[in-house]
Amino acid sequence: MASFRGHLSFSAPLGVAYGALALMRHEFDWGACTVGAGVTMIGGMMPDLDSDSGIPVREMFCALAAASAFLVYPPLRENGFTLEQTLVFMTGVYFFIRYVVANYFRRWTVHRGMFHSIPAIFITGLLVYLAYPSRDVYLKLYLAGGMMLGFLSHLILDEIYTVNLMGLRIRFNKFAGSALKFTSPSYRATLATYTILLLLTYVAWEGVPSWLRKPSHRPQPAELTPPVQPANIPADGP
Repeated sequence: MASFRGHLSFSAPLGVAYGALALMRHEFDWGACTVGAGVTMIGGMMPDLDSDSGIPVREMFCALAAASAFLVYPPLRENGFTLEQTLVFMTGVYFFIRYVVANYFRRWTVHRGMFHSIPAIFITGLLVYLAYPSRDVYLKLYLAGGMMLGFLSHLILDEIYTVNLMGLRIRFNKFAGSALKFTSPSYRATLATYTILLLLTYVAWEGVPSWLRKPSHRPQPAELTPPVQPANIPADGP
């Protein structure tokens, strides 16, 4: 399978292309496109969180903890917390993700388990969609798409590395088919993964604006809205 450096070398240019495409189409400004590129690059390394190796996992959880601490800042400030209280919460979130969540994640997951699967792609995308503090639905979808694209690139690269093209016959190693999968031998892990996916889908769907659920209700720009016809008023008074 591909190394951590190999995944980084692949996801970094993929992220640049993802951000540049949105920038050339004038979908978002340069800041949002840069964030989209970074999210795509991080998504390309996310599946390595279930790895048993030390340095990549520590680096990934450090980045994840820092991003989580940053994301809680806007809602805390909007809800009336002082700057000092917000900093305390941010510090708590960082250490909780960095040590508590990381420790339990390593205990509960196995390498090439359900975290290397198709449902995990949608789970990470939904987490980005729900966690990003913005009211712009399209921006949230754009960032979620970047995470899913990077995650998918990791799985595809892992599958490519399981194929041996040397010689006259194509050979697969023992990891073939372990990345692009929908289930695992553990029914508990499979059940837990799909339960999380359904719950996140429900939460995301409940937060979607009604006009996005029913495109016919989508608000139109002013220039497309037909002018209001004035009421018929008699020219002469009584």
